[in-house]
Amino acid sequence: MSKLDEAAGRAATGGQAAAGRSAAGQAGADAPDGAAELLGIGAAAARLGVSERALRYYQELGLVEPACTTPGGLRRYGPGELARVERIRELQSLLALNLDEIAIVLRGEDRIAEIRREFKDERATESERRELTRECLDLQKGLRATVEAKRQALEHFLADLDARIERGTSLLAGHAASPPAGTGAGRAP
Repeated sequence: MSKLDEAAGRAATGGQAAAGRSAAGQAGADAPDGAAELLGIGAAAARLGVSERALRYYQELGLVEPACTTPGGLRRYGPGELARVERIRELQSLLALNLDEIAIVLRGEDRIAEIRREFKDERATESERRELTRECLDLQKGLRATVEAKRQALEHFLADLDARIERGTSLLAGHAASPPAGTGAGRAP
């Protein structure tokens, strides 16, 4: 079961209570059955600093799913979904990953979370745990390769910027040594 499936399962118990809430989309922390606060798409977007359109697009791409949907079709987001969108934004800003790369990272992280649960299951045999460990290691290596590819691209970009800065600095140094303007001896930048 994925992190999204778990969040949807948790929210489903409080989904009926959230369905009848105001258009602001907030279910109080004292909701029945201990359900977590659920936010409508507008409130969730505002809290996260993204647009409603971005949340819908993330859902369209399969990056995040609402915790539940009301009978009227309104999306509701809980703490797990908010954390997932924060993770998406972090991967965009910190690593400059595009949404396709983020999907790969999130799928890998989701599977690693599943592996951890399976590993901790007391019914798991040593052989199963070894296989889970191998799979987890392969996933970690794949995630590292994604980040390494981005790092190398950034290094190439920085090297190009450094070369441009060096050319600009040399050009300025050359202008400082050239005759005053109007004598026709200097070259244009």
